[in-house]
Amino acid sequence: MPRVFVGIGSNIDRERSIRAGVADLRQHFGELQLSSVYESEAVGFEGDAFYNLVAAFDIADSIEQVVAVLAEIEDRHGRVRNGERFAPRTLDIDLLLYGDAVITADNYHVPRDEIPRYAFVLWPLAELAPQAVHPELGETYSVLWEKFDKRNQHLRPIEFQW
Repeated sequence: MPRVFVGIGSNIDRERSIRAGVADLRQHFGELQLSSVYESEAVGFEGDAFYNLVAAFDIADSIEQVVAVLAEIEDRHGRVRNGERFAPRTLDIDLLLYGDAVITADNYHVPRDEIPRYAFVLWPLAELAPQAVHPELGETYSVLWEKFDKRNQHLRPIEFQW
């Protein structure tokens, strides 16, 4: 069974949205390993700050099944798909990794391109899987995080009440 990692974010009713999204992930996929929750500035648009975290789970579902379930969970929690890449979100759940697979399809690419580009993805991923190796870059997530330029992306861990 592949180990799956998903990024979870919200900047609309963020505490409730994060709790509800994680509850739905648990209901569908079972036991989850969760990173800390981080607060980050909106990236690519002016907007309220986001809460972000990464969840990991082992699953026998195909990658297509996982992607479909993630979209269903987002939709159930009011995700608006208006074509704008950078916009406020009630719930955003992105497939980051599906085992060591490197796959490009119409609606996803794994490993997700945002992993080495955004602190709100890389830091929680490095927290959960520090010694795992990025399947395309060949470096561990802890090394990628150490090398990451942290000057322009402000991110801080928060005390999140589950």
